[in-house]
Amino acid sequence: MESQNNLINPTIYCLYARKSSESDERQAMSIDSQIKEMQTVAQRDGIIIKEIRYESHSAKQSGQRPVFKKLIADILIGEFQGILTWHPDRLSRNAGDLGMLVDLMDQGKLQQIRTYSQVFHNSPNDKFLLMILCSQAKLENDNKGINVKRGIRAKCEMGWRPGPSPLGYMNRSFGGKKDIIIDPERAPIIKEAFDKVAYMYHSGWMVKEWMDKQGFTTKNGKRITQSMIYLMLRNPFYYGHFEFPLKSGKFYKGAHEPIITKEVFDDTQKELEGGHKKLKATNEFAFKGIFKCYSCGSGICGEEKLRKLKNGGHRRHVYYHCTRSRDCHCKEPYIDEKELIKIFIKFIDQLDEQSIAVPANLLTAMSDYRKIVKDTLFFNTNKLEDDIEVSIKDYANYIVKEGTMKAKRDLVMNLHLPGRLHNRELVR
Repeated sequence: MESQNNLINPTIYCLYARKSSESDERQAMSIDSQIKEMQTVAQRDGIIIKEIRYESHSAKQSGQRPVFKKLIADILIGEFQGILTWHPDRLSRNAGDLGMLVDLMDQGKLQQIRTYSQVFHNSPNDKFLLMILCSQAKLENDNKGINVKRGIRAKCEMGWRPGPSPLGYMNRSFGGKKDIIIDPERAPIIKEAFDKVAYMYHSGWMVKEWMDKQGFTTKNGKRITQSMIYLMLRNPFYYGHFEFPLKSGKFYKGAHEPIITKEVFDDTQKELEGGHKKLKATNEFAFKGIFKCYSCGSGICGEEKLRKLKNGGHRRHVYYHCTRSRDCHCKEPYIDEKELIKIFIKFIDQLDEQSIAVPANLLTAMSDYRKIVKDTLFFNTNKLEDDIEVSIKDYANYIVKEGTMKAKRDLVMNLHLPGRLHNRELVR
């Protein structure tokens, strides 16, 4: 009677094949092999395969496989009544997906699951066996994860950082063993890059320019980017320690040979962070973003340098230069802020008094300038402040030289100066 019903209402199967791209399934059959083997089984047993579906995705977590989710949805609407697959672990390695399969059987939506060597009917014993096999696959996954983590931890404690070595080092295999050795071509350049930042006050962009001139490239033969340089300069691997996993705060002493000393690394970090707190860069520049580069059209940015003095103090210098956002090889030179102010003063001196447009907020502060002039030029006199003549031109020069950053910026933007910087001069 059952065979007659099967002939009248044959079970429609979907052939499902899966291969994870993760390393723990390297020994699993390929998708093509699974499909070929199960098509042979279908021909042998007279099974009707309506559709073949496959995906490359891990089955460790529930609800993460789009093809499998679509298969479950189609079984619910009656498009398939059976699944043909190589092994139960192709369907599930987690409790969530396994529960959905068993639930479909309980509802009578899923009649059979056939594998290469077994058939699971909608019966208590078969469902129990299916759950055991899939749970066994989950147990294997869980144990593999624990063992892998234990192995990685042991490797770190031995001083070997998992994964590829950073620039300046090479992974080497010999006699079945692996270690990390210094790259004789890149390591000396990296060492000098740390020295340039720590003791020669080089910025990241200056280091990049210098490394490009040295012909420094990544392991793929590409030029190093500025962001890669900052990551390199902050990597403790170069003085013999490493953090694993990243941002975990857990550091290990490496078994590899350091390229720099801990002292050089610490000095580099101080410079990257702006030096000691009392020397920290302000990153405030009065004339940033006002002008454009004549050669490439990029913006002009400011950069602060703190020069060490013989007496142990520091002197602040501000330079303006092309951002090189449009041409990373732009040759326009740097200009010191003091030299740039001299250019402004020269320009102001060439203007007529009436053509100098001083912003309204600065005009209201002219009384403060009058007091300075009176105290300087008319010391111990009874001359009233209102009697003192103040030249707009002199006042504008005073703001450019002695005003606050905001006052300098407001004035310069109001003077309609030539908008491009070329060979340390302003040009139109």
